[in-house]
Amino acid sequence: MGKPTGFMEFQRLNEASVPVAERRKNYHEFVQHLNDDQAKIQGARCMDCGIPFCVSGCPVNNIIPDWNDLVYRGNWREALDVLHSTNNFPEFTGRICPAPCEAACTLNINNDAVGIKSIEHAIIDKGGENGWVVPQPAERKTGKKIAVVGSGPAGLAAAQQLARVGHSVTVFEKNSRIGGLLRYGIPDFKLDKGLIDWRMAQMQAEGVTFQTSVFIGKEALSECTTNDAQKTISPDELLKKFDAVILSGGAESARDLPVPGRELQGVHYALEFLIPQNKEVAGDGRNPIRATGKHVVVIGGGDTGSDCVGTSNRHGALSVTQIEVMPRPPEHENKPLVWPNWPMKLRTSSSHEEGVDRDWAIVTKEFIGNNGKVEKLRAVRVEWKDGKMIEIAGSEFELKADLVLLAMGFVSPEQKILEAFGVEKDARGHIKADTENYRTNKDKVFAAGDMRRGQSLVVWAIREGRQCARSVDEYLMGSSVLPR
Repeated sequence: MGKPTGFMEFQRLNEASVPVAERRKNYHEFVQHLNDDQAKIQGARCMDCGIPFCVSGCPVNNIIPDWNDLVYRGNWREALDVLHSTNNFPEFTGRICPAPCEAACTLNINNDAVGIKSIEHAIIDKGGENGWVVPQPAERKTGKKIAVVGSGPAGLAAAQQLARVGHSVTVFEKNSRIGGLLRYGIPDFKLDKGLIDWRMAQMQAEGVTFQTSVFIGKEALSECTTNDAQKTISPDELLKKFDAVILSGGAESARDLPVPGRELQGVHYALEFLIPQNKEVAGDGRNPIRATGKHVVVIGGGDTGSDCVGTSNRHGALSVTQIEVMPRPPEHENKPLVWPNWPMKLRTSSSHEEGVDRDWAIVTKEFIGNNGKVEKLRAVRVEWKDGKMIEIAGSEFELKADLVLLAMGFVSPEQKILEAFGVEKDARGHIKADTENYRTNKDKVFAAGDMRRGQSLVVWAIREGRQCARSVDEYLMGSSVLPR
């Protein structure tokens, strides 16, 4: 423990950001990582608890007190090694993870939590700046071949782990660029896509092969799912060529809102707006859906909705309104009641800070338009009693809406892919496989990430990819040195 009294002496310091007026003009990252002195002080706040709840609060079980102490002592390279021992991609989680570890921090009981995420961000950025993130190729090859279907965080984590123990790994991606929803779902202002390319270069040097614009399946996907595939490979063909297959795609089937007027032009799923925008930023063509000069209504209060808000403001929307069916959460959680679990409380994202009107406990009843284009929506306020939603009489109102973005979550992975492989599904339409071995009912076929657990965090996808990799290694070799 670097500073036994640090948590009493130093206050939490949040990362600095580019001012709102400036960052709304572009799609660049705007959060600035801590400098060495700032990170040292923040590391000193760690209490080195007898039972570090932050570790269990983190889905990949990052060894947080250890690298906090190492940063405090200036041992940055060793801190990076400890961080990488549990997390393949801290450059992603250090930027976009909501940090459940901080909610579980013991200091969070009656004070501000240790700035764990900001320290993680500083460690990986320093590692990149100093050239410490280098390929770790296997000393010998096993001769086994593994196909990974989907190049999001679960697939990439599984691929890297398996390549490092000597297997030949090929990652298949239906789009023209690697990264899955890391690449196409998360705006560039939250995650610079150069970071994905940087990590890809390391993985290629470790022996991972990437094949893009290749769809694994039989039938075309739904309209809201991005798909640049120029080639299709059937599951049977894939299983003949590889010793094991990991299904690690995202949960891309969006929840719809089937109310009158849904067919009007200007009502879109969130990904129909976000994916083309990321492609535009990458130079792959202009986003056909524009928020410029429009009244935008975002339906859904989660991260995807927040991304729609930030992107609409960068387009130059006339107004942005975000509505949510659930009641407004409390400003502050009841910490003695909920700690160390993730609390339900009001969260204001960086996109919210850039300008939005937010409202809660609202149900959309109808989209209203003229000449086939949406112009407004009719909604009603609701209250929740005993878990049931009750409309409030006389509370109906209308909102101007030239563009409506549906960001109400994702219900399942694309069913056509699951059906093509013939894997058993659970009641929610996800692949049925447990977390002991990640095996499906089909021989040689494993599943990890959103396809197995449903829509979730990047950090959960990394955890599942790592654990699935160990199960595949055990299946092929009889035992494994990979960690769970």
